[in-house]
Formats: sequence, C-alpha cells, structure tokens
Amino acid sequence: MDVKALHRLSYGVYVVTSKQGERFNGQIANTVFQISSEPPTVAISINKQNLTHEFIQSSQIFAVSVLAQDAPLSLIGQFGFKSGREVDKFSGIPYKLSPSGLPYLTDHTLAYLEAKVSQSIEVNTHTIFIGTLTDAAVLRPGEPMTYAYYHQVKRGTTPKAAPTFIPATPETVTAAAAPKYRCSICNYIYDPAKGDPERGIEPGTPFEKLPADWTCPICNAGKEAFEQIT
Repeated sequence: MDVKALHRLSYGVYVVTSKQGERFNGQIANTVFQISSEPPTVAISINKQNLTHEFIQSSQIFAVSVLAQDAPLSLIGQFGFKSGREVDKFSGIPYKLSPSGLPYLTDHTLAYLEAKVSQSIEVNTHTIFIGTLTDAAVLRPGEPMTYAYYHQVKRGTTPKAAPTFIPATPETVTAAAAPKYRCSICNYIYDPAKGDPERGIEPGTPFEKLPADWTCPICNAGKEAFEQIT
C-alpha cells in the first residue's frame, strides 16, 4: 500500500483554540471541514493526547482561525510544535475573544469560526468534534494557506500528533549538491538551494554559512539540533 496517495487529499492550515476555566490553549490543525449548512456545522479532528483536546472536552466549545498564506512558519511552530502544558502559546500573539470567550488570532488570519460541540466520535488516536456554529467573521481578504502550500512553498513539516502525519522517508543527497540538513526536533529540512528567504537567508547559502544565531524557522531550535542528510 502506498500511503503517499493520502498526500493527494486537500487540507487547510488552521489554529483550533479552546479554554478550560480561565486558561486558553490552541494548536495547529489541518482537518477542519464543513459538513452541513442548515444549521452551519463543522468538524475538526484533534489528537486525544493534546491539551486542546482536553479543553474542548471540558468546555464543549472551540474556535478556528483560518490562516493566510503569509502566516510565518514561526507562528505555525508556536501552535504546532510546542506543548501548552509547558508554554503559554498565546504569549506575544495578538488575539481577540469570541462571544463565548474563546481566543482567535488577529494577525495572519482571514476568518474565524466559533462552534459548540454537538457530537463527538472516537477514532483511534483522535476525536472528531462536530460543532454547530455560534459565531463567525471574515477578518480580511486574502488567500487561505493550504496544506500543500505549507509543505511545498513554505517547506513546513507535520507534527507527529497530526492525523495526516506520515514518517519521513530517508533522503539521499547527490555529491554535486550542497548537503541538506534536517532539524532533529521538528524534521524541517534546510535546503541551501532555497535558503530561508523569509528571514533574509538568500538561496545558495550553505548551512555552514548560516549566522550562528540562526534557528529553525518552525520550532526555533538552534543549529546544533540539525543533522546532515546523507
């Protein structure tokens, strides 16, 4: 069976948030979809081990921020590769509260949805939460970030807790090409041919020539966390 066939399915990139008492948490999700229009109903898939899952189960409400194409990898790393049990994911992140008191991002966000859980379905490692919309708004015009854009253009990676996670396969670098380096924390690959234009690293910059304080665009790990792909 070729699981790469799953890569042909279309997804978006979203930040799903919820709360427990006065505490907020959120995470990156790619499985958010509308399932009916009367009443407007959406579904999300959340890993059972994630803190956001715990908050949604507790509050029975969730919000979705629809990310724009210009959302930086650092934002996705903040909500996708860090644990809310260890850090405050909203530290330094501009947000507003929905009518039900849920946070939604205001920067790099095209729209937000607020929903009340009407049904939940246990599916192996994940729970599908089905929610009826209680509020929604378009925040600005723009193109939403698709999962394909995130991988192919932004060169982002997938958290292990994501429903679409597939382990990376070994990659071979030819002798003629400058070697690539993979982050041992989040699997981001630094490709010298592409550089890191979002942060001023020109294409053609070898890994050895990166500034000493350069960090992984996704998880913010230092250069010492990278290993050469051979």
